[in-house]
Amino acid sequence: MSAQIMLEDMARKYAILAVRADKEGKVEDAINYYKKAIEVLSQIIVLYPESVARTAYEQMINEYKKRISYLEKILPASVNSEDNERNVEDVIITEKPKITFNDIVGLEDVKEALREAIIYPTKRPDLFPLGWPRGILLYGPPGCGKTMIAAAVANEIDSIFIQLDAASVMSKWLGEAEKNVANIFKMAREESKKQNKPAIIFIDELDALLGVYSTEVGGEARVRNQFLKEMDGLLDKSENYRVYVIGATNKPWRLDEPFLRRFQKRIYVKLPDYEQRLALFKYYVSKIKLANDVSLEELARLTEGYTASDIRDIVQAAHIKVVKEMFKNNLSEPRPITMQDFKEILKVRMPSVNPELIKAYEAWTEKFKAL
Repeated sequence: MSAQIMLEDMARKYAILAVRADKEGKVEDAINYYKKAIEVLSQIIVLYPESVARTAYEQMINEYKKRISYLEKILPASVNSEDNERNVEDVIITEKPKITFNDIVGLEDVKEALREAIIYPTKRPDLFPLGWPRGILLYGPPGCGKTMIAAAVANEIDSIFIQLDAASVMSKWLGEAEKNVANIFKMAREESKKQNKPAIIFIDELDALLGVYSTEVGGEARVRNQFLKEMDGLLDKSENYRVYVIGATNKPWRLDEPFLRRFQKRIYVKLPDYEQRLALFKYYVSKIKLANDVSLEELARLTEGYTASDIRDIVQAAHIKVVKEMFKNNLSEPRPITMQDFKEILKVRMPSVNPELIKAYEAWTEKFKAL
């Protein structure tokens, strides 16, 4: 069976499930399946642009989009305000991780930029008559600490921390997404005022919420517009909100320029340099036994291009290797990890980020950086 036929079969299955859910009044399921069918059909068009069935695929996509648009309009009627509150709770985390700047190895330039944007104005707002940034964008390769540093900022200023997964917003809320975006900002403002504390709304995978995609069906544009409205409200000079938005993304190029302007600070969270890699190795090996021949300096040199999470995984893999040996040989304790153990791990564990992707980040930084 060819790949095109397999994709057509997949799109057909999603369409059948969508129609069935639609007839049974399962609106959310129907919208999800229609979206999946659109995604597969769009993929077929991209992969097989000369297909004789292309016009038919485009017509189906348009029909499914129209149906989704209709279903999204009727969906709120079946959801009461209590459900709205529960929807908000489903995709947010209000308990911030117990982490501070002292727990984050390296990233000194990122920390300093966040001190300037959030910590100093929060501690002495009287020193900032011209205002200060309310939107901060953290971008860069996955595994470099964007989420950790956002949580650390929240702890540094003892703020309310609202963590939001943008992908969950779009997949779970469907027709209610824009209303719940408004509810989250409302919650942040109210809690900030009630507790007399700053509030940080941290949005992970920001591109899922504010990115522009070829398979949009209408709801995404309304969510983006609502987000713009809320961000403009935070920047309103006549209001003194202590609410900040920190967005994190691995795909900054998915964001439109109108959204970038709302993030006055745009901070590149880079791959760790030599000094940071060395500090990371020192941090992660501090609780395990090493042989005398292990050179952390050499390991730091050998891991150029690796992310912080890659380095943690390398140390973890080396430790698991000696623990496995211990069990196999019926020993009571694992032996110390040697330099050879690390080198064997490095032979089979490549960097998780493609060098070409780093070039894309650097090119985007040259155009849009704002420290």
